Amino acid sequence: PAAPAFDRKNPYPAKVTENYCLNKEGSAKNTRHIVVHLGDSGLTYNVGDSLGVYPRNPPHIVAELIELLGVDGEQKITDKKTGAEKELNHVLSHDVALNRATKKFLLAYVEKLPEGQRKSQLAELIENKEQLDVFLWDRDFIDVIKEYGTVHFDAEELVTLFPKANPRLYSIASSQKAHNDEVHLTVAVVEYETHGRKKLGIASGFLGYHVEIEVTDVPVYVQPSKHFHLPPEADTAMIMVGPGTGIAPFRAFLEERKALGQKGKNWLFFGDQHAATDYLYEEEFQQFQEEGFLEKIDVAFSRDQEHKIYVQDKMRENGKELCEWLSNGAYFYVCGDAKRMAKDVHQALIDIAAEYGSMDIEAAKEWVEKKFAREEKRYLKDVY
Repeated sequence: PAAPAFDRKNPYPAKVTENYCLNKEGSAKNTRHIVVHLGDSGLTYNVGDSLGVYPRNPPHIVAELIELLGVDGEQKITDKKTGAEKELNHVLSHDVALNRATKKFLLAYVEKLPEGQRKSQLAELIENKEQLDVFLWDRDFIDVIKEYGTVHFDAEELVTLFPKANPRLYSIASSQKAHNDEVHLTVAVVEYETHGRKKLGIASGFLGYHVEIEVTDVPVYVQPSKHFHLPPEADTAMIMVGPGTGIAPFRAFLEERKALGQKGKNWLFFGDQHAATDYLYEEEFQQFQEEGFLEKIDVAFSRDQEHKIYVQDKMRENGKELCEWLSNGAYFYVCGDAKRMAKDVHQALIDIAAEYGSMDIEAAKEWVEKKFAREEKRYLKDVY
């Protein structure tokens, strides 16, 4: 019989076989290298693809919520779509997201509060969209209940008030040609504190702290990329800009090119806070360089000097050579933070094109955004 097709609707229950910190002692960050074993799934991926991961809510969060609401965790809940029965514990752990409170929950919750100042205050807040957005930004369901008081929900009603659990996408940090039945991820564990409680990102916390090696089922699927792949010609040069966890797909790209014996030149820009503690995959990239496979690597460690230095600054320092690579047909890739980094890199690219390409800023902008990106498709982004 044909193997089942694992996808977003039918994820594969994979196991994690390795999980270690890439940052050295003293770092302010916790970036994990996670190895997911694909087992007998038959899943395949290309470099540039992402792995979809369905997270689980932490056991202590589920237990505290059940205790606060006074419901029975072992009560059976009937799935309206399938008719299957699941314990409330399982539904709260696997099927819903508990990391941030929602307006839907607040509307049902405020109805059950006894008359008084707290009920009026919350009802008024719900009606003010701006205030509500601020309120929900850093509160989960437990925060709300602790702040406004316990109410009683029927278990069947309760599970309808939580948002459905959605997968998180992680750029794949490995080549399947180098790691046949594995997917490698570079995961920055999100850790913060609000309202007197320490919290974790729902997916990064699950992968970083709550997955037991070779025991916990981690539901995964491959999300193919439509555009973020290697150049079509093996001898084409690549310039890759990937600070922080944005380095993930470029580790994969380099592994893939090496496995295929491709001769195109490779230039990597990487950045983080401190060279001594935050140089992710340093030994691997140094090995690539020693082998002559990685032509150039420029690093920017923002906190190692009084004046912060970022990858876009390193691009500008190397503007003349970067422009020469682009003129000779190199592809330009950027991966990572969309809000600031990608915009700053984009502007640096325009400035470099203007300075070294004998263009004014408007002409350089048009060249980068129209000819280079849209027509030639040599400027590729994986930003989030």
